[in-house]
Amino acid sequence: MSIKRIDEAFARCGERTALIPFITCGDPSAEATLAMMHAMVKSGVDVIELGVPFSDPMADGKVIQLATERAIANGMTLKGVIEVVRRFREDNQHTPIVFMGYANPIEAMGWEQFTQAAAEAGVDGVLIVDYPPEEFAEVAPYFEAAELAPIFLIAPTSTDERIKKVGEIAKGYVYYVSLKGVTGSGALDTDDVKIKVQNIKRFVNIPVGVGFGIQDVDSARAIAAVADAVVIGSKLITTVQAALAGQVEERHAELAAAAAGAWLADIRQGLDTLEKE
Repeated sequence: MSIKRIDEAFARCGERTALIPFITCGDPSAEATLAMMHAMVKSGVDVIELGVPFSDPMADGKVIQLATERAIANGMTLKGVIEVVRRFREDNQHTPIVFMGYANPIEAMGWEQFTQAAAEAGVDGVLIVDYPPEEFAEVAPYFEAAELAPIFLIAPTSTDERIKKVGEIAKGYVYYVSLKGVTGSGALDTDDVKIKVQNIKRFVNIPVGVGFGIQDVDSARAIAAVADAVVIGSKLITTVQAALAGQVEERHAELAAAAAGAWLADIRQGLDTLEKE
């Protein structure tokens, strides 16, 4: 399925804004990650971004950095993340899964081996934070052979030339970073986001998702009014961690799934009652 599964997910949304949550695979455990993924689907998410733990997550703020550290301490690896997706696909063949991470673990595995293993497990797209579009040509054949969607970040500082380059090679959707800085920081300026998304759409003919700084139903609705998808990570991870505080490890999967599902269900309801411009 791969790229097709992402395209079909956005097609099912129609005028509805897609909801894309991000969680770090292996935080608090592989079992909890798998339980959260299924719970998120039941809450109405459209695509799941699964973070691949890496020791130097330069684009991420404290919340995701700590989640990454916990996942690595729990023994999560790139191969382990692929295995979680394989297990998820035993029960779910329709929800797209996008890997979000950094180039180092992939290069250590090898691009050909990674893209083949990811696609065979049921991964649909890959967003590599530190791999710019200018360097994509050398690995593009592996993505094409595996039918994986290359997904790219667009920043507030991206030039029209850079956005055009992304538009030529990106598939599935593009991810607009609404703030300068790391994940989970700053305050959203929705008027500025609207202007930037409109400009991106001049050069990009696939959906535009917006993330960084979305904290609650109100901020999600504000972004949904101008974007094709809302991406939420740091606040979701914080919500799950609060639910696990003081709880025995044996209950982590159950509690993490319940917390993630309930919080995202509220976001989904807020998005579904929004009248888009």
